[in-house]
Amino acid sequence: MSDHNTTNMQSNSSSTKPKPASQNSEKATEYLPPLVVTKAYNLITGDEDSRVCKEIPEQACRHQPRNFFGYLIANFLGKVADELASAKLILPWLMGALGAPSALVGFLVPIRESGVLLPQLFVAAKVRNRPRRKGVWLLGAALSGFALILMAITAISFTGATAGWMILFALVVFSLARGLCSVSAKDVLGKTVSKGKRGVLMGVSAGLAGVAGLVVGIYIEFYNSTPPIELLAWLLLFGGILWFIALLFFNTINEHDGATEGGGNAIKTAFESFSLLKTDLPFRHYVIGRILLLSSALVPPFYILIAQEYSAGELTGLGMLIISAGIASMVSAPLWGKLGDYSSKLVMAFASVGIGALGVALFTLIEADSNWLLNPLTHAFFFFAITVFHGGVRLGRKIYLVDLANEHTRATYVALSNTVIGIAMLTGGLIGLLADIISIHFVILLLSLIAFAAAWWNARLKEVSVKGD
Repeated sequence: MSDHNTTNMQSNSSSTKPKPASQNSEKATEYLPPLVVTKAYNLITGDEDSRVCKEIPEQACRHQPRNFFGYLIANFLGKVADELASAKLILPWLMGALGAPSALVGFLVPIRESGVLLPQLFVAAKVRNRPRRKGVWLLGAALSGFALILMAITAISFTGATAGWMILFALVVFSLARGLCSVSAKDVLGKTVSKGKRGVLMGVSAGLAGVAGLVVGIYIEFYNSTPPIELLAWLLLFGGILWFIALLFFNTINEHDGATEGGGNAIKTAFESFSLLKTDLPFRHYVIGRILLLSSALVPPFYILIAQEYSAGELTGLGMLIISAGIASMVSAPLWGKLGDYSSKLVMAFASVGIGALGVALFTLIEADSNWLLNPLTHAFFFFAITVFHGGVRLGRKIYLVDLANEHTRATYVALSNTVIGIAMLTGGLIGLLADIISIHFVILLLSLIAFAAAWWNARLKEVSVKGD
């Protein structure tokens, strides 16, 4: 009998033994009931068994539904926050409303784009040397949230050049932080979500973000009664809050240790490979063409300033611009993707011609003092078109570089071209000075002429697409 009691005591003792802290913390991060998460995961991905995994660690497989939704929701919230602080739409309108110099507006896109690129080049090796990269993303998300909140505070506290400089400073922080997110996100995704499910995840996330953007645009255009600057400040504040919510969801991802070898420094590789610009003629021609294509990235903020001038400083038309940009992003990708498979260089050329023609048309309307410019739909059309054509430029240049390179040169091509373009983008921001010296629509005309030059140059590139041979 004593043996039996002893056995029971041992059994009870083992059953009440506390679980390891790692298990407790893991369970604490499961915000949704596992059954609900698993059923939703199976519904979205079409899987009948969430335990089927490809190319991810075995220990990550059982956490895949939770990881899938943690990444999806965080990515969706980040995309929405990015749109609420768009350097091509929201920030130019805000700076114009605050009376910031047009020259500063010209640096919005260069800082946003280059700021994301450069930290990737510098910190790629250090991130690669970390067994777990989730913490890098969390740091980037927190800094992104603080940066947008700083912009919101600036909007309601300062005006003129002071406001402009403070927004640019916050944008530098925001862009560097987004670089941290970008350099770590794909690694985390590759370790936690199975191959064959990643495209579904990104597609659903982008689609939901597009719908959210349309809702914001409709609200601003048809239902908003808040004063312009106050509303824009609220949008930025909301974007900052979204980043902190995204941080909470991303933190639910269960990431296991990964490989740390092979963490070469991309910036070192890029500088060591500068000789390619001399010896590799097709690649050099591509880089020159891509520099000329920067005109498509630099011009949208000036379209916003023109639209704002004809809205008498109110928000009339801003909602339409947001709606048009959202629709353009949704419809342009399939169109350019199919054409890009035929000939990516012709996609770049055709899209550049469109950008040039739009700029000349808008310049002509302004010079003629056309009454059409008093209609917000006119500016919505121009912004829709410029977004569609810019989408063609982006997709065309990406496809061309992939087709031009091979497995031995692709990494070097990407690192070197991104380094050159990052520097060129920052230099291109100086074109905004001409907006203050001459006029905004003169800058649009100049960038449009450069777009025509980009079309001519890229049409003469070596053909690399299989269907275009």
